[in-house]
Amino acid sequence: MAATTHTVTNQVPPLVGYDVFAADRALSEAVERHIPPGVLPVALEELGELGRAAGSAQAQEWGAQANAYPPVLRTHDRYGHRIDEVEFHPSWHRLLGHAVSAGLTDAWGRPAGHVRRAAGFLVWTQAEAGHGCPLSMTHAAVPALRTDPALAAAWEPLLTSHTYGEGLGVPRRKAGVLFGMGMTEKQGGTDVRSNTTRAEPLSGEGEYLLTGHKWFCSAPMSDGFLVLAQAPGGLTCFLLPRVLPDGTRNVFAIQRLKDKLGNRSNASAEVEFDGTWARRVGEEGRGVRTIIEMVAATRLDCVVGSAALMRQAVAQAVHHSAYRGAFGGPLIDKPLMRNVLADLALESEAATVLAMRLASAYDTDTAQERAFLRLAVPAAKYWVTKRCSAVVGEALECLGGNGYVEESGMPRLLREAPLNSIWEGSGNVQALDALRALRREPQALDAFLREVGHARGADHRLDAAIRGLLTELADLEGIEARARRVVERIALVLQGSLLVRWAPPEVSDAFCASRLGGDWGSAFGTLPHSLDLASVVARARPAGA
Repeated sequence: MAATTHTVTNQVPPLVGYDVFAADRALSEAVERHIPPGVLPVALEELGELGRAAGSAQAQEWGAQANAYPPVLRTHDRYGHRIDEVEFHPSWHRLLGHAVSAGLTDAWGRPAGHVRRAAGFLVWTQAEAGHGCPLSMTHAAVPALRTDPALAAAWEPLLTSHTYGEGLGVPRRKAGVLFGMGMTEKQGGTDVRSNTTRAEPLSGEGEYLLTGHKWFCSAPMSDGFLVLAQAPGGLTCFLLPRVLPDGTRNVFAIQRLKDKLGNRSNASAEVEFDGTWARRVGEEGRGVRTIIEMVAATRLDCVVGSAALMRQAVAQAVHHSAYRGAFGGPLIDKPLMRNVLADLALESEAATVLAMRLASAYDTDTAQERAFLRLAVPAAKYWVTKRCSAVVGEALECLGGNGYVEESGMPRLLREAPLNSIWEGSGNVQALDALRALRREPQALDAFLREVGHARGADHRLDAAIRGLLTELADLEGIEARARRVVERIALVLQGSLLVRWAPPEVSDAFCASRLGGDWGSAFGTLPHSLDLASVVARARPAGA
């Protein structure tokens, strides 16, 4: 074919070789806002290194390979011995190793550890989201184990290690370990109190044998798991190691790996227990209460992970529009495309600001902040994860047909987008959990109102939205059927209050006008035309790319 027909013009250069952290103004500003001055220089250096690595061609290639070659289950070795191991592409191990070395499982003991880790998680998972699951589970296991000081002393240094210990082995001989979690069973799903896995006590203190199954076991290649089972005293939390202290394999039969919509690089499994040794964590019959702090921490990671997906999708859309010409000029300068991009950017920035505010509450760890988290985490998890699919889908459309092609990376983001809304409790579970906090823990609503009260008087639409929310909460008739509506308003009011306090005026004005003031259509790109949309888009454009 004649070479003249293959002249390449008006194609967008790849978004590569940039600092993912520094290019994200909303995130970098949040880090400077929430990290104390004495810790900030070290944190900025860490995040800068991670951001440059995340934006590199190498990390992008690792992400593509980890998804192109998903994990494979090896139930037996060549001689017929049961091994139940999951085999990953080397790129998966490179991604995971880099994340662990960057401290993405280490938050609970470092100064400003949760903000530093959340920012790093938001940055690094933009390269590849699937390996965020074991990072999240490992990080979140710490508060559950702290209910047993002896277990915490033995395991916490390994969980928070900055050394990735690839492969199974005796935990105490490894430099670092990963944890997974197994709660749901096929007959009950979210209703974990209907679990049938049995735990029979042994003579050793806190030792049991488990018999049963888990329908969803996250990160089955991990060194240990927190699981729920029915002990004589009721539903109880247990620590289940893959390798026992004497070096023998615990009974942990992986029946199959799930064939998932997205999250292809990560393994999720169905597993069976048959006389499987486990150590009790917490008291018998208090399993949900013991594991709930782990669940809360992973729910926050669902918010952070969705913010990461949204940010990457919006960055790609804005980058494409800046370089792609159409109808006589760059797409980014076309009024209607600018409206779409600005609308997407608002959603992304609101998610980032909210995620980092929640992380900062973990670092502060006062009674006031714990009460705030009790309502804010399920509300944020409900709303931010719900918005993710819509944002990524619209961002993909900004690239046109090119966005629908696998090479763009956008289809992988779109397949990943619904995940965080489902894991760790889907939308109804989050909405009902928020209602539970409102009914049973009045200090949670008080803490929320104090938080949004910091912005009162700054924007009349926000003030009106707060009044409307209070009216909604005053009427408890049929509240369960209205739970999604109520929790959506809680999340939007909270996001609006944070943006009014901390975002540039053009961002907070556009958010309040559309999300709180009602001047918005039913699709992205329907913001009021009189707003300063060009500034909103310019702020969202990846700096230096």
